Amino acid sequence: MTPAQHTIVAAVASRFGAKAAITDAADIAPWTTDWRGRYAGAAPAILAPNSTAEVAAIVGMAAAAGVPLVPQGGNTSMVGGATPPADGSAMILSLRRMNRIRSLSPDDGLAVAEAGVILADLHAAAEGVGRRFPLTLGARGSATVGGLVSTNAGGTQVLRWGTMRGLVAGLEAVLPDGSIHDGTAALKKDNRGYDLNQLLIGAEGTLGIVTAATLRLAPAIAQRGVAWVGLASPHAALALLRRIEAQTQAVESFEIVPGDSLALVLRHIPATRDPLSGRHAWHVLIEAVSASVDGEAPAALLERLLAPALADGLIEDATIASSEGQGDAFWKIRDSLSEAERAAGPAAQHDISVPVAAMPDFMIDGAAAVEARFPGAHATAFGHLGDGNVHFHVRAPEGADAATWYAEDAGVVTAFVNDMVVAAGGSISAEHGIGQMKVAELARLGSPARLAALRAIKAAMDPAGLMNPGKLVPLVDRAARP
Repeated sequence: MTPAQHTIVAAVASRFGAKAAITDAADIAPWTTDWRGRYAGAAPAILAPNSTAEVAAIVGMAAAAGVPLVPQGGNTSMVGGATPPADGSAMILSLRRMNRIRSLSPDDGLAVAEAGVILADLHAAAEGVGRRFPLTLGARGSATVGGLVSTNAGGTQVLRWGTMRGLVAGLEAVLPDGSIHDGTAALKKDNRGYDLNQLLIGAEGTLGIVTAATLRLAPAIAQRGVAWVGLASPHAALALLRRIEAQTQAVESFEIVPGDSLALVLRHIPATRDPLSGRHAWHVLIEAVSASVDGEAPAALLERLLAPALADGLIEDATIASSEGQGDAFWKIRDSLSEAERAAGPAAQHDISVPVAAMPDFMIDGAAAVEARFPGAHATAFGHLGDGNVHFHVRAPEGADAATWYAEDAGVVTAFVNDMVVAAGGSISAEHGIGQMKVAELARLGSPARLAALRAIKAAMDPAGLMNPGKLVPLVDRAARP
């Protein structure tokens, strides 16, 4: 611990109590490695404020002393975005103690939640007042509001509700100089210039620390219907989606799953079973919901929509969950895909997007191109077909040593995949963010205009570079300058 770090830790413990300054190495260790186990850092302390005022004081101390801070919530980043640098130069600023839901207004359809509120707890609280927060993802039991805002998280309901960017009605944040930005008022119109709230969403903690968010709620679900469909190709899946969208707005989720990924789940995840009796190259999970018990039930709606698709051969088979438990079982398959992929061996995992219309060809042709370029590798894509975002995974050849493959081959595979994505007019990060994993690739593939703007904004708001160093914003390659 440097003298400056020691001074801050002592001041935080003295002013805010022992819980606000954690220095025991055993307590710190679990929070210095990312969720995937790919990045490991070091931090001499975790600073854990209990209020926005305490965050502001800590950030102000760090700014005065020139000490970097790495904001952290549930530490569920998929790109190493909440992992401190390996040299111990930064301290972790944990928002987990700031876990209060300040207000819930069913009439206004708004909740004000602090950054450390766990997504599952927000879901439960909203349900308690007859509303819901319409964003969910596999890490809902540990992901926090601050992290979801800072990464502009997506999930399985983006098709209808959009990403966090569309669900945030206001923000509170501490800026790099320790000042507090209070933008929590849910104003429908506000023309005071640059929108700081939107700038902070997706900034990954590089421009300030999100401390609370005003979030839009939706009516609670009164009924839902869940269907599992077998079909021949992603092209058939997209045609089915377009047919459904033309007839209803009740569908919130439309997830595509390749047959080999389903097979991995059935092999590695206990208590899972194939929803259909036959074998199919591709599968789709569809969920429709209703906020009322009146009118056509979602399950009946799905049956009515899928029957003609089955009759004319667009789909090969389908089943509709007969109970909530069966619907949950279908979702368990979808939520377990990444876990099953990890159990199958080392893989290069890509969170990418391309225009929706181009996605079916990309899923087929992209996988074929990868497997031709890297013999023995196996490429699959699954996820949110309706919003053009899939998780494009490339598994190492069978028997490959994980450490060797990650060190020698995974980066080459990723560059190949990312080149294809950019050529298709897509993005190398659809919902997980850039973190530290994708900084170099963003620098390689980002347009000069985008990179210049990112660097200019970072330099203007955080000139000392103390907010989450090494994440999101590629540094200028000084050696390459003329």
